Amino acid sequence: MTPIQTEVPQRSGTPQDSDGTPVISVRKLWKVFGPRAEQVPESEELCGLSRRELMDRTGNTAAVRDVNFEVSPGEVFVVMGLSGSGKSTLVRCLTRLIEPTAGEIVFEGEDIRDADAGRLRELRRRKFSMVFQHFGLLPHRRVVDNVAFGLEIRGLGKTERSRRAMEVVELVGLAGYEQSYPDELSGGMQQRVGLARALAGDPDVMFFDEPFSALDPLIRRDMQNEVIRLHHEVGKTMVFITHDLSEALKLGDRILIMRDGQMVQCGTGDELVGAPADDYVREFVKDVPRGDVLTLRWIMRPVEDGDELDGPEMGPDVVVKEATRAVLVADKPVKVVEGGKLLGIVGDEEILAVVAGQEGGM
Repeated sequence: MTPIQTEVPQRSGTPQDSDGTPVISVRKLWKVFGPRAEQVPESEELCGLSRRELMDRTGNTAAVRDVNFEVSPGEVFVVMGLSGSGKSTLVRCLTRLIEPTAGEIVFEGEDIRDADAGRLRELRRRKFSMVFQHFGLLPHRRVVDNVAFGLEIRGLGKTERSRRAMEVVELVGLAGYEQSYPDELSGGMQQRVGLARALAGDPDVMFFDEPFSALDPLIRRDMQNEVIRLHHEVGKTMVFITHDLSEALKLGDRILIMRDGQMVQCGTGDELVGAPADDYVREFVKDVPRGDVLTLRWIMRPVEDGDELDGPEMGPDVVVKEATRAVLVADKPVKVVEGGKLLGIVGDEEILAVVAGQEGGM
């Protein structure tokens, strides 16, 4: 049975078209601020200190501590945490806007920590793009010229860059505003200009550093939906930084939760909600409606002798919320099937346990 589709599809799971080779591999990444910072990652004793202990002992702050993760082609990878968790420092290290203290950042097989200034400029112009909370638009330039600015720096001719700029202006829903100036646009529309500018250069990876934090809630929701729509249309690999769990769950194929510069847990939204790694993550996700995030894989039960197995079929990655009506109206348990293999069954009891858990504040 095909799951019910919401107006804007939710992000869920790592991309299925990935060949397994990551676009980005981050290994043992550190960023330490302070005197003789490079000594901290090299010292087993100093690495074991808490943030406060390290500051008291050495005068250093470890903003990013021994972080490891990979980002697959076409994935929306979200890094989230509260203020001071190190998430914004991390994303700036990935593009060397901030120089890492130790570790590797391998992009398409190349450790960008080894890149000289010229190579780094080339990567930033052609491979990476960034969208920040502060739009950084040029006030004296019209929308189309703001979008084309990066292409102008690359040296593209006026005709070609105008053509490309017009394409992405239409893609982000700004057709008709090409000749407007930034101060004539709303905050949400200005952020669309920022998106268009980031897309114009056709980068391999787009980095978003809390781009919607300053927007009103309704505009923020619209922009989140816009990112999902654009991802479906252009399939870019995206690394998205946020402090908002609902935003992370909505956008992310996988989510990395950080605290005090360290990784706490990395996984899909249903993994974070269904199997939090510790009390910190458990507290983070306690108010998340479980039926909106958990999939049938999490609530199905094994098949036992005597179970009726001629009910309807659904896939294991169908969200409980989308499956609830179909399960409750079915005369027999729903079979959870993947690749022709029966994984388990879901009946009224399993669905109602999730609903009751939500009502009970789980």
